[in-house]
Amino acid sequence: MIPRYTLPEMASVWSEEAKLGHWLDIEVLAVQGWARVGRVPEEDAATIRERAVAPTPERVEEIEAVTNHDVAAFVQAAAEPIGEAGRRWLHFGLTSSDVLDTALALQLRDAADIILGRLDTLLATVRRRALEHRDTICVGRTHGVHAEPTTFGHKLALWAFELDRDRERLRRAREAVSVGKLSGVVGTYSQIDPRVEEFVCGELGLRPAEAASQVVQRDVHAEYVAALALTAATLEKMALEVRHLARTEVREVEEPFGRGQKGSSAMPHKRNPILCERICGLARVVRSNLQAALEDVALWHERDISHSSVERVILPDSTIAVDYMLSLAERVVVGMRVFPDRMRANLDATGGLIFSQGVLLALVDAGLDRDEAYELVQSAAARGWDQGEPFRDVLWKEIAARGLLEKDRFDALFDPQPFVRNLDGVFARLEKLDTPDSPKE
Repeated sequence: MIPRYTLPEMASVWSEEAKLGHWLDIEVLAVQGWARVGRVPEEDAATIRERAVAPTPERVEEIEAVTNHDVAAFVQAAAEPIGEAGRRWLHFGLTSSDVLDTALALQLRDAADIILGRLDTLLATVRRRALEHRDTICVGRTHGVHAEPTTFGHKLALWAFELDRDRERLRRAREAVSVGKLSGVVGTYSQIDPRVEEFVCGELGLRPAEAASQVVQRDVHAEYVAALALTAATLEKMALEVRHLARTEVREVEEPFGRGQKGSSAMPHKRNPILCERICGLARVVRSNLQAALEDVALWHERDISHSSVERVILPDSTIAVDYMLSLAERVVVGMRVFPDRMRANLDATGGLIFSQGVLLALVDAGLDRDEAYELVQSAAARGWDQGEPFRDVLWKEIAARGLLEKDRFDALFDPQPFVRNLDGVFARLEKLDTPDSPKE
């Protein structure tokens, strides 16, 4: 991922220095494991522990120019400051994927922890703003067309519960991918004691793979990217809603616009939803990476390396992108301006058309059969849509002429409050969500 979208903490997870540090930890722990089972002399293991230093990326790259093999280059470079014990025992009984896949699990776990922290923060912010606007009436839209009244807080509650589900999916994916393997070239432990794998994984806080070929099976990595893609989809959904509501003709909300910010190089009046557009764009990247992750599941026999080049791109990029998207979403939700008066004006813009279902049901209650009531209301709505006549006035003339409803009863049908009277249960559940700022028992 380009530096523009890479935040420092996540960048450190995927740095060459961090990767080589993990590789060294695994190699040194493997030597300790061998010493515990009596294969490596304890004095050699102690020497390796004391002298081991992660080689620089530059030194590994220099050697790799000759070996054309990154792990072989690393092992050679790591052995240099150790001496004979390092040259003899580093990488003993291991294959490259033992180191690569176990280290990758550590990086993915660290990345997940950063993302989960940001998710917690965003969920708390969305929850707070949803409760703030629980009674802010606005029009609901289906197919992009006015439907019935809702509240802006209800819109945000939908986001909060979805983010909570994303959080749970990421927690499960973090657990699934926290798996290591040190079982050799086809996973049969032919040249390594299973107790070494158990020791190394235990020290790293990983669980040993239940079974492995030369590699950890890639369904767990696909599950991880799927959780990231779903989180990105949620963030895109949130951003797209803000973009729609920020349109000039709607202008019910506005993403934050900072002092000194310029919306256009040519048009000084512009306040474009650039943060939300950036979220929507990056969601496409993460979503497309899931396809590649799924294709990495099927490898030839016990392993080929067709997955390796893909993962070097999609795993860092997906975690970096979602981390950045979450930070953008937090900025948007914290600084989002909400315009309740504009929401009410838009709700009233159709002359009462959005109350058609309530009128329909009231007419059925008054004794009309449903088809007759539907035709009466639809006809009045058509005149409102097509001829610009106020729906409410056209409808009342017809209803009054036929003596179907009292005026007070009719007028009450155009009050938006009854439409949202049953949302208390939603907000009660929202208040119970586990967030960093929610009350603790």
